[in-house]
Amino acid sequence: MNYLITGAGSGIGRAITVVLASQGHSCFLLGRNENNLKATLALLPTHNHRIILADIKNSTSIENVIKQNDDLALDGIIANAGIGGENNFGANDRWNEIIDTNLTGTYLTVQHFLPALKRSGNKYKQIVITSSVLARLGVANYSAYCASKAGLLGLMRSWAVEYAPDNILVNAICPGWVNTDMAQSGLQGIADGIGITKSDFFDIAMQSVPLKKMSEPEEVAELVNYLVNQTSITGQTIDINAGSVMNS
Repeated sequence: MNYLITGAGSGIGRAITVVLASQGHSCFLLGRNENNLKATLALLPTHNHRIILADIKNSTSIENVIKQNDDLALDGIIANAGIGGENNFGANDRWNEIIDTNLTGTYLTVQHFLPALKRSGNKYKQIVITSSVLARLGVANYSAYCASKAGLLGLMRSWAVEYAPDNILVNAICPGWVNTDMAQSGLQGIADGIGITKSDFFDIAMQSVPLKKMSEPEEVAELVNYLVNQTSITGQTIDINAGSVMNS
């Protein structure tokens, strides 16, 4: 099987790539940072994988990749790439940056690579989208992030219906706190903003998490591995956030 994984250079995307490669699949690692992608590539057990440099929010960037790989056939697209952080209305508002990357970038990725997915000889094909628990919850100063991740769920449901005649299954996952560099940076940033230590803010954050823990990237990757190996679940959002939604 051939799988495209966006945001494969770090965090959840790296873990997904490693798990899929360990199952004998060929992985196409898409991202903007070549060094990070090479670091992921070095973790893979075989060499039948490929790095693809592209910016998902730039349609021309993806089109150029497609032109260079016009015979590519994919069995699955793991639309995982995204950015986080706050946005605040004003001159330095990050609204467009976050929406363009998380929501529009996912839309462009799937639309441009859809012909490659339909080219697969496999009866069933898969699209898995990484959303977030914040698609379901509200957080102050995270309006762009929450909106972008909620938008992904609507996108997923629409595609699940639209692509069903082609036997393309479309699902989304909603991770909560996951032990990645982005999450650790987020913890530190919020802690700095309210004038406490990262450890103290972690304790505060875990008060709304029933299991009182972060998930590990490998746990999320195993869920994705399950989803791409089944043929009955589509149009669904799967929570993997240590029970956070129960407290919403």
